[in-house]
Amino acid sequence: MRLGVLDVGSNTVHLLVVDAHRGAHPTPMTSEKTVLRLAERIDAHGGRLSEDDAAELVRTVADAQESAIAAGCEELMAFATSAIREADNAGEVLGRVTAETGIELEVLPGEDEARFTFLAARRWYGWSAGNLLVLDIGGGSLELAMGIDEQPDLAVSLPLGAGRMARTMLHDPPRQDEVKKLREWLQGQLAPTAKQFRKLSRPDRAVASSKTFRSLARLTGAAPASAGPRVPRTLTETGLRQLISFITRMSSQDLATLDGVSAARAHQLVGGALVAEATMKALGLKELDICPWALREGVILRRLDHTNGDSHTAIQDRAALRLAGPEDGTGRWTEHGARWER
Repeated sequence: MRLGVLDVGSNTVHLLVVDAHRGAHPTPMTSEKTVLRLAERIDAHGGRLSEDDAAELVRTVADAQESAIAAGCEELMAFATSAIREADNAGEVLGRVTAETGIELEVLPGEDEARFTFLAARRWYGWSAGNLLVLDIGGGSLELAMGIDEQPDLAVSLPLGAGRMARTMLHDPPRQDEVKKLREWLQGQLAPTAKQFRKLSRPDRAVASSKTFRSLARLTGAAPASAGPRVPRTLTETGLRQLISFITRMSSQDLATLDGVSAARAHQLVGGALVAEATMKALGLKELDICPWALREGVILRRLDHTNGDSHTAIQDRAALRLAGPEDGTGRWTEHGARWER
């Protein structure tokens, strides 16, 4: 079956279309990204999305819906993360998205982000990974999860995202006193969580996912994306420390010229690098394997777990992504895919 997953994040709105069925790995077919920087917009308006910003989000969701339909998706799963989660007028904005597009954005709690990402990493590395520790740095939050099974024993989300650090703690380019201050502050913020994780068995394998970690690994010598997802990639403590000494002296405009750094995310690279460094230090990690699967894949895998074993699903019974009837007159699709089960 062909599935679409729409991720409304702090920085981008990302539509991923895959072909998948239960027991098989999801095969990416198309991927579309729109840079909205919702978290910045919310901060600029006192914790709310303005009317214009909400309208742009609605248009972006509608465009993604049309792309999913054009790609032949049987179901579109849509969710939002920390930016929408923290907006004071989140309910109003979500209601508008539903009213104008028919899409219900599921607002994921931070712990669920950590759990879905953990599931994706567990499926990628398998049972041989043993006690697995997974880190993920998003635009607004840092997720950590660890466990021996497919459900982690501990899942935590902290408001330590790369974009949040860039907006609230650093200039562009950052001053060296800011870098020092942020390192000290992160150490204090991470200490209670690190204590929780240290009470568990030491991980057999520590992995990291997300664009931030992939960019950091690429800048420290890992293979480029063109080499494919199955090429092993790692990020070492030593390599990261050396990289930070280099990138903390550069502007985001200069960072965007580096291989593996997109212009849309260059402004938050330093913040993400400092969060990665602090997290590795707090947990005593010398090296991280880079997992190509993350939150979106975890959402897809959990959805597939709840099929009945063939291509027929409950959502098909409900005529998912059905065209509006002639009486509607809008040409919009009136019904979205069911939310995934947790």
